[in-house]
Amino acid sequence: MRSILSAILLMISICCAGLAQALQKLSPLTQQFVSVDASVVALVHVRVIDGTGAAPREDQTILIDHGRIAAVGDAVAVPASAKVIDINGRTIIPGLVGMHDHLFYPNQLADRRTGPVIIYNEMGFSFPRLYLACGVTTLRTTGSIEPYTDLSLKKLIDTGKTPGPTMYITGPYLEGVGSFTPNMHELTGPDDAMRLVNYWASEGVTSFKAYMHITRAELKAAIDAAHAHGLKVTGHLCSIGFTEAAAVGIDDLEHGLFVDTEFVPGKKPDVCPSQVDTGKTMASLDIESAPVQKMIRDLVAHQVAVTSTLPVFELSIPGRPPLEPRVLAALSPAARIDYLTIRALVGERADSNAAVLLKKEMQFERDFVKAGGLLLAGEDPTGYGGDLAGFGDQREVELLVQAGFTPEEAIHIATENGAKFLGTDSEIGTIAAGKDADLVVINGNPAKNINDIEKVETVFKDGVGYDSAKLIESVNGAVGLH
Repeated sequence: MRSILSAILLMISICCAGLAQALQKLSPLTQQFVSVDASVVALVHVRVIDGTGAAPREDQTILIDHGRIAAVGDAVAVPASAKVIDINGRTIIPGLVGMHDHLFYPNQLADRRTGPVIIYNEMGFSFPRLYLACGVTTLRTTGSIEPYTDLSLKKLIDTGKTPGPTMYITGPYLEGVGSFTPNMHELTGPDDAMRLVNYWASEGVTSFKAYMHITRAELKAAIDAAHAHGLKVTGHLCSIGFTEAAAVGIDDLEHGLFVDTEFVPGKKPDVCPSQVDTGKTMASLDIESAPVQKMIRDLVAHQVAVTSTLPVFELSIPGRPPLEPRVLAALSPAARIDYLTIRALVGERADSNAAVLLKKEMQFERDFVKAGGLLLAGEDPTGYGGDLAGFGDQREVELLVQAGFTPEEAIHIATENGAKFLGTDSEIGTIAAGKDADLVVINGNPAKNINDIEKVETVFKDGVGYDSAKLIESVNGAVGLH
Protein backbone atom coordinates (compact mmCIF):
# COMPACT_ATOMS: atom_id res chain seq x y z
CA MET A 1 0.00 0.00 0.00
CA ARG A 2 2.83 2.32 0.94
CA SER A 3 4.61 1.62 -2.36
CA ILE A 4 1.44 2.40 -4.35
CA LEU A 5 0.99 5.67 -2.45
CA SER A 6 4.63 6.54 -3.07
CA ALA A 7 4.19 5.88 -6.79
CA ILE A 8 1.09 8.11 -6.93
CA LEU A 9 2.90 10.88 -5.07
CA LEU A 10 5.85 10.55 -7.44
CA MET A 11 3.56 10.87 -10.48
CA ILE A 12 1.91 13.95 -9.00
CA SER A 13 5.34 15.42 -8.29
CA ILE A 14 6.46 14.80 -11.87
CA CYS A 15 3.31 16.38 -13.31
CA CYS A 16 3.58 19.41 -11.06
CA ALA A 17 7.26 19.78 -11.87
CA GLY A 18 6.41 19.63 -15.58
CA LEU A 19 3.77 22.31 -15.17
CA ALA A 20 6.10 24.53 -13.15
CA GLN A 21 8.82 24.11 -15.77
CA ALA A 22 6.40 25.04 -18.56
CA LEU A 23 5.29 28.19 -16.72
CA GLN A 24 8.87 29.13 -15.87
CA LYS A 25 9.72 29.02 -19.58
CA LEU A 26 7.92 32.33 -20.02
CA SER A 27 9.80 35.36 -18.75
CA PRO A 28 8.08 37.88 -16.47
CA LEU A 29 7.90 40.22 -19.46
CA THR A 30 6.00 37.62 -21.49
CA GLN A 31 3.83 36.47 -18.60
CA GLN A 32 2.33 39.94 -18.18
CA PHE A 33 0.42 39.37 -21.44
CA VAL A 34 -0.80 35.87 -20.54
CA SER A 35 -4.48 35.52 -19.66
CA VAL A 36 -4.77 31.70 -19.73
CA ASP A 37 -1.89 29.54 -18.47
CA ALA A 38 -3.48 26.31 -17.22
CA SER A 39 -2.05 23.00 -18.43
CA VAL A 40 -5.50 21.63 -19.31
CA VAL A 41 -8.11 24.02 -20.71
CA ALA A 42 -11.62 23.36 -22.01
CA LEU A 43 -13.11 26.04 -24.28
CA VAL A 44 -16.84 25.29 -24.26
CA HIS A 45 -19.91 26.42 -26.22
CA VAL A 46 -17.80 27.84 -29.01
CA ARG A 47 -18.30 28.18 -32.75
CA VAL A 48 -15.44 26.50 -34.65
CA ILE A 49 -14.20 27.45 -38.11
CA ASP A 50 -11.56 24.76 -38.43
CA GLY A 51 -9.44 26.11 -41.31
CA THR A 52 -10.25 23.36 -43.79
CA GLY A 53 -12.81 25.48 -45.62
CA ALA A 54 -15.70 23.59 -44.04
CA ALA A 55 -18.77 25.32 -42.65
CA PRO A 56 -18.70 26.47 -39.01
CA ARG A 57 -19.69 24.00 -36.30
CA GLU A 58 -21.78 25.36 -33.43
CA ASP A 59 -21.63 24.63 -29.70
CA GLN A 60 -18.29 22.84 -29.76
CA THR A 61 -15.76 22.07 -27.05
CA ILE A 62 -12.02 22.31 -27.62
CA LEU A 63 -9.89 20.53 -25.04
CA ILE A 64 -6.28 21.71 -24.75
CA ASP A 65 -3.80 19.50 -22.92
CA HIS A 66 -0.24 20.75 -22.36
CA GLY A 67 -0.14 22.88 -25.48
CA ARG A 68 -1.90 20.54 -27.88
CA ILE A 69 -5.49 19.99 -28.93
CA ALA A 70 -6.60 16.80 -27.18
CA ALA A 71 -10.14 16.78 -28.57
CA VAL A 72 -12.67 18.90 -30.43
CA GLY A 73 -16.37 18.18 -30.89
CA ASP A 74 -19.82 18.44 -29.39
CA ALA A 75 -19.40 15.52 -26.97
CA VAL A 76 -15.94 15.97 -25.45
CA ALA A 77 -15.29 14.55 -21.98
CA VAL A 78 -13.83 17.37 -19.90
CA PRO A 79 -11.48 16.28 -17.07
CA ALA A 80 -12.27 17.58 -13.60
CA SER A 81 -8.81 19.17 -13.48
CA ALA A 82 -9.44 21.30 -16.58
CA LYS A 83 -9.84 25.05 -16.47
CA VAL A 84 -13.24 25.51 -18.14
CA ILE A 85 -13.83 28.72 -20.10
CA ASP A 86 -17.32 29.33 -21.41
CA ILE A 87 -17.04 31.49 -24.53
CA ASN A 88 -20.56 31.23 -25.82
CA GLY A 89 -21.10 33.48 -28.84
CA ARG A 90 -17.42 33.53 -29.74
CA THR A 91 -15.74 31.93 -32.74
CA ILE A 92 -12.44 30.09 -32.74
CA ILE A 93 -10.28 29.84 -35.86
CA PRO A 94 -6.78 28.41 -36.27
CA GLY A 95 -3.87 30.76 -35.73
CA LEU A 96 -3.16 32.71 -38.91
CA VAL A 97 -0.08 31.71 -40.91
CA GLY A 98 1.29 34.94 -42.36
CA MET A 99 3.34 34.18 -45.46
CA HIS A 100 4.56 37.70 -46.27
CA ASP A 101 5.06 39.30 -42.86
CA HIS A 102 8.16 41.48 -42.52
CA LEU A 103 9.70 42.71 -39.30
CA PHE A 104 10.47 46.14 -40.75
CA TYR A 105 8.57 49.26 -41.70
CA PRO A 106 9.32 52.15 -44.08
CA ASN A 107 10.90 55.30 -42.75
CA GLN A 108 9.47 57.68 -45.33
CA LEU A 109 11.28 59.69 -47.95
CA ALA A 110 14.32 61.21 -46.31
CA ASP A 111 14.27 64.30 -48.49
CA ARG A 112 11.71 64.76 -51.26
CA ARG A 113 13.77 67.57 -52.81
CA THR A 114 16.60 65.24 -53.80
CA GLY A 115 14.55 62.17 -54.65
CA PRO A 116 13.29 59.11 -52.85
CA VAL A 117 15.70 57.35 -50.53
CA ILE A 118 13.60 54.91 -48.57
CA ILE A 119 15.15 53.38 -45.46
CA TYR A 120 13.46 50.51 -43.66
CA ASN A 121 13.73 50.31 -39.89
CA GLU A 122 13.51 47.08 -37.91
CA MET A 123 10.38 46.85 -35.75
CA GLY A 124 11.75 44.16 -33.46
CA PHE A 125 9.79 45.46 -30.45
CA SER A 126 6.38 46.34 -31.88
CA PHE A 127 5.80 43.96 -34.78
CA PRO A 128 6.08 40.56 -33.04
CA ARG A 129 3.56 41.75 -30.44
CA LEU A 130 1.17 43.11 -33.06
CA TYR A 131 1.32 39.94 -35.13
CA LEU A 132 0.52 37.78 -32.12
CA ALA A 133 -2.19 40.14 -30.86
CA CYS A 134 -4.00 39.96 -34.20
CA GLY A 135 -3.98 36.17 -34.35
CA VAL A 136 -0.83 35.49 -36.36
CA THR A 137 0.74 32.57 -34.51
CA THR A 138 3.13 31.58 -37.32
CA LEU A 139 4.82 33.70 -39.97
CA ARG A 140 7.46 33.74 -42.68
CA THR A 141 9.45 36.97 -42.80
CA THR A 142 9.71 36.82 -46.63
CA GLY A 143 12.72 39.08 -46.95
CA SER A 144 14.98 40.52 -44.27
CA ILE A 145 16.96 43.71 -43.88
CA GLU A 146 18.44 42.65 -40.53
CA PRO A 147 18.67 38.85 -40.71
CA TYR A 148 20.74 38.55 -37.54
CA THR A 149 18.13 40.57 -35.66
CA ASP A 150 15.36 38.39 -37.06
CA LEU A 151 17.18 35.20 -36.08
CA SER A 152 17.84 36.53 -32.58
CA LEU A 153 14.22 37.59 -32.16
CA LYS A 154 13.13 34.10 -33.16
CA LYS A 155 15.31 32.66 -30.38
CA LEU A 156 13.94 35.12 -27.82
CA ILE A 157 10.36 34.20 -28.76
CA ASP A 158 11.03 30.46 -28.89
CA THR A 159 12.55 30.55 -25.40
CA GLY A 160 9.66 32.59 -23.97
CA LYS A 161 11.72 35.71 -23.25
CA THR A 162 9.50 37.95 -25.37
CA PRO A 163 6.02 37.47 -26.86
CA GLY A 164 5.54 36.81 -30.54
CA PRO A 165 4.61 34.22 -33.18
CA THR A 166 6.59 31.22 -34.34
CA MET A 167 8.84 32.65 -37.04
CA TYR A 168 10.39 31.18 -40.17
CA ILE A 169 13.23 33.49 -41.13
CA THR A 170 13.92 34.39 -44.75
CA GLY A 171 17.46 35.47 -45.60
CA PRO A 172 18.52 38.88 -46.91
CA TYR A 173 17.08 39.92 -50.25
CA LEU A 174 18.65 38.37 -53.35
CA GLU A 175 18.67 41.61 -55.34
CA GLY A 176 20.51 42.51 -58.52
CA VAL A 177 21.95 45.83 -59.57
CA GLY A 178 19.38 48.62 -59.24
CA SER A 179 18.10 48.32 -55.66
CA PHE A 180 15.94 51.26 -54.60
CA THR A 181 17.08 51.11 -50.96
CA PRO A 182 20.55 50.96 -49.42
CA ASN A 183 19.23 48.30 -47.03
CA MET A 184 19.90 45.67 -49.73
CA HIS A 185 23.07 44.04 -51.01
CA GLU A 186 23.35 43.99 -54.82
CA LEU A 187 24.47 40.68 -56.29
CA THR A 188 27.53 40.67 -58.54
CA GLY A 189 26.64 37.45 -60.37
CA PRO A 190 25.63 33.79 -59.95
CA ASP A 191 28.62 32.95 -57.74
CA ASP A 192 27.69 35.75 -55.37
CA ALA A 193 24.09 34.50 -55.25
CA MET A 194 25.27 30.99 -54.40
CA ARG A 195 27.69 32.31 -51.77
CA LEU A 196 24.96 34.34 -50.09
CA VAL A 197 22.55 31.40 -49.98
CA ASN A 198 25.13 28.99 -48.61
CA TYR A 199 26.26 31.40 -45.92
CA TRP A 200 22.81 32.31 -44.63
CA ALA A 201 21.60 28.71 -44.80
CA SER A 202 24.45 27.89 -42.42
CA GLU A 203 23.30 30.72 -40.14
CA GLY A 204 19.83 29.24 -39.77
CA VAL A 205 17.48 30.97 -42.20
CA THR A 206 14.81 28.70 -43.65
CA SER A 207 14.02 30.34 -46.99
CA PHE A 208 15.15 32.99 -49.47
CA LYS A 209 13.53 35.74 -51.49
CA ALA A 210 14.63 36.87 -54.93
CA TYR A 211 13.99 40.51 -55.70
CA MET A 212 13.23 42.83 -58.57
CA HIS A 213 16.54 43.20 -60.43
CA ILE A 214 17.96 39.70 -60.07
CA THR A 215 19.08 38.07 -63.33
CA ARG A 216 17.98 34.66 -64.54
CA ALA A 217 21.48 33.25 -64.01
CA GLU A 218 21.58 34.61 -60.45
CA LEU A 219 18.10 33.29 -59.71
CA LYS A 220 18.91 29.80 -60.97
CA ALA A 221 22.14 29.72 -58.95
CA ALA A 222 20.26 30.80 -55.82
CA ILE A 223 17.46 28.26 -56.34
CA ASP A 224 19.89 25.41 -56.96
CA ALA A 225 21.89 26.30 -53.84
CA ALA A 226 18.77 26.68 -51.67
CA HIS A 227 17.26 23.41 -52.87
CA ALA A 228 20.55 21.66 -52.08
CA HIS A 229 19.95 22.73 -48.47
CA GLY A 230 16.32 21.61 -48.60
CA LEU A 231 15.13 25.24 -48.51
CA LYS A 232 12.65 27.12 -50.69
CA VAL A 233 12.89 30.31 -52.73
CA THR A 234 10.16 32.83 -53.34
CA GLY A 235 10.32 36.00 -55.37
CA HIS A 236 9.02 39.50 -55.81
CA LEU A 237 10.19 39.66 -59.40
CA CYS A 238 10.32 42.25 -62.15
CA SER A 239 13.34 41.52 -64.34
CA ILE A 240 12.11 37.93 -64.69
CA GLY A 241 8.60 36.82 -65.66
CA PHE A 242 6.61 34.21 -63.80
CA THR A 243 6.90 31.62 -66.56
CA GLU A 244 10.70 32.03 -66.66
CA ALA A 245 10.92 31.75 -62.87
CA ALA A 246 8.81 28.59 -62.80
CA ALA A 247 11.05 27.02 -65.42
CA VAL A 248 14.15 27.41 -63.22
CA GLY A 249 12.42 25.96 -60.14
CA ILE A 250 11.12 28.83 -58.00
CA ASP A 251 8.77 27.64 -55.24
CA ASP A 252 6.58 30.68 -54.64
CA LEU A 253 5.77 34.04 -56.22
CA GLU A 254 4.86 37.10 -54.20
CA HIS A 255 2.07 39.59 -54.91
CA GLY A 256 0.55 37.81 -57.91
CA LEU A 257 -0.11 39.33 -61.31
CA PHE A 258 0.78 42.86 -60.12
CA VAL A 259 4.49 42.14 -60.56
CA ASP A 260 4.54 39.71 -63.51
CA THR A 261 6.21 41.69 -66.28
CA GLU A 262 6.23 39.01 -68.96
CA PHE A 263 3.24 40.64 -70.66
CA VAL A 264 4.85 44.09 -70.98
CA PRO A 265 5.46 44.78 -74.70
CA GLY A 266 9.13 44.94 -75.60
CA LYS A 267 10.37 43.63 -72.26
CA LYS A 268 14.07 42.83 -72.44
CA PRO A 269 15.60 39.75 -70.78
CA ASP A 270 16.87 40.39 -67.24
CA VAL A 271 15.64 43.99 -67.34
CA CYS A 272 12.90 45.37 -65.10
CA PRO A 273 10.48 47.50 -67.15
CA SER A 274 9.38 50.87 -65.82
CA GLN A 275 6.52 50.98 -63.34
CA VAL A 276 4.60 53.15 -65.79
CA ASP A 277 4.85 50.57 -68.59
CA THR A 278 4.01 47.74 -66.21
CA GLY A 279 1.02 49.60 -64.79
CA LYS A 280 -0.38 50.39 -68.23
CA THR A 281 0.01 46.78 -69.32
CA MET A 282 -1.65 45.38 -66.21
CA ALA A 283 -4.55 47.85 -66.44
CA SER A 284 -5.39 46.68 -69.97
CA LEU A 285 -4.61 42.99 -69.46
CA ASP A 286 -7.46 40.51 -69.88
CA ILE A 287 -7.19 37.93 -67.10
CA GLU A 288 -9.27 35.47 -69.13
CA SER A 289 -6.98 35.81 -72.15
CA ALA A 290 -5.15 32.74 -73.38
CA PRO A 291 -1.63 33.98 -72.41
CA VAL A 292 -2.59 34.73 -68.82
CA GLN A 293 -4.51 31.48 -68.39
CA LYS A 294 -1.58 29.58 -69.90
CA MET A 295 0.75 31.21 -67.36
CA ILE A 296 -1.59 30.17 -64.54
CA ARG A 297 -1.66 26.56 -65.75
CA ASP A 298 2.13 26.62 -66.02
CA LEU A 299 2.52 27.74 -62.41
CA VAL A 300 0.16 25.02 -61.24
CA ALA A 301 1.97 22.39 -63.31
CA HIS A 302 5.30 23.43 -61.73
CA GLN A 303 3.69 23.46 -58.24
CA VAL A 304 4.55 27.12 -57.74
CA ALA A 305 2.55 28.78 -54.96
CA VAL A 306 1.39 32.42 -55.12
CA THR A 307 1.26 34.72 -52.10
CA SER A 308 -1.61 37.20 -52.02
CA THR A 309 -0.72 40.58 -50.49
CA LEU A 310 -3.83 42.61 -51.26
CA PRO A 311 -3.52 45.10 -48.33
CA VAL A 312 -0.29 46.66 -49.57
CA PHE A 313 -1.82 47.34 -53.00
CA GLU A 314 -5.05 48.66 -51.55
CA LEU A 315 -3.00 51.55 -50.15
CA SER A 316 -2.74 53.01 -53.67
CA ILE A 317 -6.51 53.44 -54.01
CA PRO A 318 -7.85 56.85 -52.93
CA GLY A 319 -9.75 56.59 -49.66
CA ARG A 320 -8.69 53.04 -48.91
CA PRO A 321 -8.33 51.24 -46.62
CA PRO A 322 -10.73 52.62 -44.00
CA LEU A 323 -8.84 54.96 -41.69
CA GLU A 324 -8.67 52.98 -38.45
CA PRO A 325 -8.07 54.59 -35.04
CA ARG A 326 -6.16 51.49 -33.89
CA VAL A 327 -3.67 51.93 -36.72
CA LEU A 328 -3.15 55.63 -36.00
CA ALA A 329 -2.74 54.86 -32.28
CA ALA A 330 0.01 52.31 -32.97
CA LEU A 331 2.07 54.71 -35.10
CA SER A 332 4.68 57.05 -33.68
CA PRO A 333 3.83 60.73 -34.14
CA ALA A 334 6.31 61.09 -37.02
CA ALA A 335 5.14 57.89 -38.73
CA ARG A 336 1.52 58.99 -38.34
CA ILE A 337 2.25 62.31 -40.06
CA ASP A 338 4.09 60.53 -42.89
CA TYR A 339 1.23 58.10 -43.44
CA LEU A 340 -1.54 60.68 -43.36
CA THR A 341 0.41 63.06 -45.61
CA ILE A 342 1.00 60.50 -48.35
CA ARG A 343 -2.49 59.06 -47.96
CA ALA A 344 -3.85 62.54 -48.71
CA LEU A 345 -1.65 62.78 -51.81
CA VAL A 346 -2.97 59.41 -53.00
CA GLY A 347 -6.48 60.74 -52.52
CA GLU A 348 -5.78 63.48 -55.06
CA ARG A 349 -5.06 60.98 -57.87
CA ALA A 350 -8.36 61.08 -59.70
CA ASP A 351 -6.93 59.14 -62.66
CA SER A 352 -5.39 56.33 -60.61
CA ASN A 353 -5.60 52.81 -62.09
CA ALA A 354 -5.11 51.27 -58.65
CA ALA A 355 -8.72 50.18 -58.22
CA VAL A 356 -8.71 48.52 -61.65
CA LEU A 357 -5.45 46.75 -60.87
CA LEU A 358 -6.71 45.47 -57.53
CA LYS A 359 -9.84 44.06 -59.17
CA LYS A 360 -7.72 42.28 -61.79
CA GLU A 361 -5.42 40.87 -59.12
CA MET A 362 -8.43 39.50 -57.26
CA GLN A 363 -9.67 37.83 -60.43
CA PHE A 364 -6.21 36.37 -61.05
CA GLU A 365 -6.15 34.87 -57.56
CA ARG A 366 -9.60 33.33 -57.98
CA ASP A 367 -8.58 31.82 -61.33
CA PHE A 368 -5.31 30.54 -59.86
CA VAL A 369 -7.15 28.71 -57.07
CA LYS A 370 -9.78 27.42 -59.49
CA ALA A 371 -6.97 25.93 -61.60
CA GLY A 372 -5.65 24.07 -58.57
CA GLY A 373 -2.98 26.52 -57.40
CA LEU A 374 -1.88 26.92 -53.79
CA LEU A 375 -2.72 30.49 -52.75
CA LEU A 376 -1.04 31.81 -49.60
CA ALA A 377 -1.92 34.90 -47.56
CA GLY A 378 0.30 37.76 -46.44
CA GLU A 379 0.21 41.51 -46.04
CA ASP A 380 3.65 43.04 -46.80
CA PRO A 381 3.74 45.89 -44.25
CA THR A 382 5.65 48.25 -46.53
CA GLY A 383 4.22 50.56 -49.18
CA TYR A 384 4.03 54.10 -47.86
CA GLY A 385 2.97 52.99 -44.39
CA GLY A 386 -0.34 52.29 -42.72
CA ASP A 387 -0.23 48.56 -43.43
CA LEU A 388 0.81 47.38 -39.98
CA ALA A 389 1.82 44.00 -38.67
CA GLY A 390 -1.17 41.84 -37.77
CA PHE A 391 -3.77 44.44 -38.70
CA GLY A 392 -2.76 43.89 -42.32
CA ASP A 393 -3.09 40.10 -41.98
CA GLN A 394 -6.67 40.57 -40.82
CA ARG A 395 -7.30 42.98 -43.69
CA GLU A 396 -5.92 40.40 -46.13
CA VAL A 397 -8.61 37.92 -45.07
CA GLU A 398 -11.27 40.60 -45.49
CA LEU A 399 -10.00 41.44 -48.97
CA LEU A 400 -9.95 37.78 -49.98
CA VAL A 401 -13.66 37.74 -49.21
CA GLN A 402 -14.09 40.91 -51.28
CA ALA A 403 -12.26 39.03 -54.04
CA GLY A 404 -15.02 36.40 -54.12
CA PHE A 405 -13.87 33.72 -51.70
CA THR A 406 -16.24 32.65 -48.94
CA PRO A 407 -15.17 33.54 -45.38
CA GLU A 408 -14.38 29.88 -44.74
CA GLU A 409 -12.25 29.71 -47.91
CA ALA A 410 -10.43 32.92 -47.02
CA ILE A 411 -9.60 31.62 -43.54
CA HIS A 412 -8.45 28.34 -45.11
CA ILE A 413 -6.08 30.28 -47.41
CA ALA A 414 -4.73 32.22 -44.43
CA THR A 415 -4.22 29.16 -42.23
CA GLU A 416 -3.97 25.65 -43.68
CA ASN A 417 -2.49 26.71 -47.04
CA GLY A 418 0.42 28.47 -45.36
CA ALA A 419 1.02 25.48 -43.11
CA LYS A 420 1.07 23.19 -46.16
CA PHE A 421 3.68 25.31 -47.90
CA LEU A 422 5.85 25.38 -44.77
CA GLY A 423 5.46 21.61 -44.41
CA THR A 424 3.93 21.99 -40.93
CA ASP A 425 0.30 21.14 -41.67
CA SER A 426 0.53 18.07 -39.44
CA GLU A 427 1.13 20.45 -36.53
CA ILE A 428 -0.72 23.70 -37.30
CA GLY A 429 -3.15 25.27 -39.78
CA THR A 430 -6.38 23.54 -38.79
CA ILE A 431 -8.26 22.77 -35.59
CA ALA A 432 -8.01 19.04 -35.00
CA ALA A 433 -7.02 16.63 -32.26
CA GLY A 434 -3.27 16.14 -32.01
CA LYS A 435 -2.31 19.54 -33.43
CA ASP A 436 -0.69 22.45 -31.64
CA ALA A 437 -3.16 24.60 -29.75
CA ASP A 438 -2.64 27.71 -31.90
CA LEU A 439 -6.09 29.26 -31.78
CA VAL A 440 -7.74 32.67 -32.13
CA VAL A 441 -10.79 33.58 -30.04
CA ILE A 442 -12.98 36.10 -31.87
CA ASN A 443 -15.87 38.02 -30.33
CA GLY A 444 -18.18 37.60 -33.30
CA ASN A 445 -18.90 35.39 -36.29
CA PRO A 446 -16.58 35.99 -39.27
CA ALA A 447 -18.55 33.41 -41.27
CA LYS A 448 -21.39 35.95 -41.37
CA ASN A 449 -19.35 39.16 -41.17
CA ILE A 450 -15.72 38.76 -42.13
CA ASN A 451 -14.85 42.08 -40.49
CA ASP A 452 -15.42 40.35 -37.14
CA ILE A 453 -11.96 38.83 -37.68
CA GLU A 454 -10.63 42.08 -36.21
CA LYS A 455 -12.41 41.40 -32.89
CA VAL A 456 -9.69 39.21 -31.43
CA GLU A 457 -9.88 38.69 -27.66
CA THR A 458 -7.44 35.90 -26.88
CA VAL A 459 -4.73 34.24 -28.95
CA PHE A 460 -3.56 30.78 -27.92
CA LYS A 461 -0.06 29.85 -28.98
CA ASP A 462 1.11 26.40 -27.91
CA GLY A 463 -1.83 26.32 -25.51
CA VAL A 464 -0.96 29.57 -23.73
CA GLY A 465 -3.60 32.29 -24.04
CA TYR A 466 -2.41 35.85 -24.68
CA ASP A 467 -4.50 38.98 -24.10
CA SER A 468 -4.79 40.71 -27.48
CA ALA A 469 -5.74 44.12 -26.10
CA LYS A 470 -2.78 44.20 -23.70
CA LEU A 471 -0.34 43.33 -26.47
CA ILE A 472 -1.67 46.08 -28.73
CA GLU A 473 -1.74 48.64 -25.92
CA SER A 474 1.91 47.88 -25.10
CA VAL A 475 3.09 49.09 -28.52
CA ASN A 476 0.89 52.13 -29.05
CA GLY A 477 3.03 54.95 -30.43
CA ALA A 478 5.93 52.59 -31.16
CA VAL A 479 5.50 51.62 -34.84
CA GLY A 480 8.00 53.58 -36.88
CA LEU A 481 10.43 53.75 -33.95
CA HIS A 482 11.20 50.19 -32.96
